Amino acid sequence: MVMRRALPAAILLGLSVLGSAQADQKTLDKIVHEGKMNNQVMDHLRHLSLNIGHRLTASPNLDTAYSWTVEKLKSFGLTNVRLEEWSEWPMAFHRGPSTGKIVAPNEIQLQFTTRSWTIGTDGPKRGAAVPAPKTVAEFEANKASYAGKWIVYKETPSRPRAARGAAPAEATPEQQESMAVEAGLKAAGIHGIITPSRNELVITSGNYDVKSVDALDKIPAVLVRKSDMERIFGFIDANQPVELEFNLDHKFTPGPIKNYNVVAEIRGTEKPDEVVIFGGHIDTWDGPGTQGAADNGTGVSAVLEAARILMAVGAKPKRTIRFVLFSGEEQGLFGSRAYVEQHKDEMDKISCIFIEDGGANYEGGTYALESMLPMFEPIMTTMNKAFPQMPVKMRTVATMPRGGGSDHVPFNAVGVPGFFWDETGMFDYGYIHHTQNDRFELVPYNYMIQSATNSAVACYVIANAKTMMPRAPKPAAPPTTQSGEHDHDHN
Repeated sequence: MVMRRALPAAILLGLSVLGSAQADQKTLDKIVHEGKMNNQVMDHLRHLSLNIGHRLTASPNLDTAYSWTVEKLKSFGLTNVRLEEWSEWPMAFHRGPSTGKIVAPNEIQLQFTTRSWTIGTDGPKRGAAVPAPKTVAEFEANKASYAGKWIVYKETPSRPRAARGAAPAEATPEQQESMAVEAGLKAAGIHGIITPSRNELVITSGNYDVKSVDALDKIPAVLVRKSDMERIFGFIDANQPVELEFNLDHKFTPGPIKNYNVVAEIRGTEKPDEVVIFGGHIDTWDGPGTQGAADNGTGVSAVLEAARILMAVGAKPKRTIRFVLFSGEEQGLFGSRAYVEQHKDEMDKISCIFIEDGGANYEGGTYALESMLPMFEPIMTTMNKAFPQMPVKMRTVATMPRGGGSDHVPFNAVGVPGFFWDETGMFDYGYIHHTQNDRFELVPYNYMIQSATNSAVACYVIANAKTMMPRAPKPAAPPTTQSGEHDHDHN
């Protein structure tokens, strides 16, 4: 377990005397003023969320976001603005407007999702809701009646699970029968299979590695909000016939589809080959309802606004400040892993990386080795004076984190200090994380103003420190990271 404790103010004051920060106070004051009085972070987020929307990796929406962020960064006056290719994928997937509803006995809109990179309905498909048969014998007895129906399950059927990288466990007899029933239903010409979510959240995921549409399962699978499924079965149990309609607009574009990271710089005046990175991931999941606002439009917007603020005040950092928007994060940190590999000869010159990817709370601090704390003291002093109701606090750790679920992880794996900003405040990240609720209207603007300003201050302070960020010994083994679904504890 990582040891965490906050240092008393007196110790921090003593450390600051020995510290290594040389940030110009006049510039820090200008950054705070610009950040508080002319902050544009919500304008960036509004465009990302409402005009572009969800941004699945290798999708047309993400292509639009690439172009828009590149032009924004150029408009701020940054240099070396570019797209860095990290991979090609075999196909692009785009989820258009998708709808689902109870048509009878009453018309009721449903909250639902489907996995990305799966087949749609090719137009609206209407049919009766029929409870899934429990046994093969029940299926065989009613085989002719299932065509053109939506098959509904009260509970998601159990399937053999496998540890990451391992073969699936052997199916139990009950699982074998359930899978045989499902195979029979699909062959019988059903419209699709509908299962309930565990709670009121419907979470979107998916397998990006689709080689061709021909390889896909031809029967749609829909995940419906728990209370909506309870309503469907309430009608059925009351002997009221239920009719459903889904229109799942799923489009595929043959590849290869290029994937990119967005990169831009404020060139250092004295040590331009030494770099401080501030980043977040530009890709999102794409379930119906989501706009990719808090995961991670907030991070993208903070990166853009920190860059704008620094350019607006004429900041002249001694080291280069590099802004990177990674893609492929949601499927396994692909963009940041590739960045570390592509820039491996530069890793010893990267002072540190800050990542903003924790939702829509404010940046309330981060972790650090005790030897790093003096470099953070000017950040805390500046921010706690500017935003006293949103205090920034540091936690000491014995070692830098090895695992986690965001784009700092590949950097820590090679010894570059990677910091994930703590998200402090009342915003409920679990409510939006990969769900239908990740929307612009839920993001608190005051938290975003603090986050963008704090990021600008942090980048400027670390870029002007006397030395690069102290380093821990390089790790000997790769980190543990869950591909495709980052959890809430990114540290």
